Amino acid sequence: QVQLVESGGGLVQAGGSLRLSCAASGGTFSKLAMDWFRQAPGKDREFVAAINWSGSNTFYAASVKGRFTISRDNAKNTAYLQMNSLKPEDTAVYYCAASGSAWLSSRQSDFDSWGQGTQVTISS
Repeated sequence: QVQLVESGGGLVQAGGSLRLSCAASGGTFSKLAMDWFRQAPGKDREFVAAINWSGSNTFYAASVKGRFTISRDNAKNTAYLQMNSLKPEDTAVYYCAASGSAWLSSRQSDFDSWGQGTQVTISS
């Protein structure tokens, strides 16, 4: 399994932006599909965005499409989530996850490596 460490969370006002990073180590990052998930208080963890190993394909949850952008830099072993036009309902702990088996997936069961999460809080 690869080790994942998220960073970049924080407190911002509605309408603001944040960029999350997910640094990977201990594996061949360029062979991994990467996803971002989030979990709001009292709710189940949900899919946010996905990117395939090369970055040529992405997929988003309807709730974030057009506002969030997932990307990756395989030379830096890092995935990113650029979040714009943030809303209070985006408040959650954000997790990155890696899959060595899936090509592009939104299913949590396809991912066997997870980060510890980073808190994102959006004030109204």
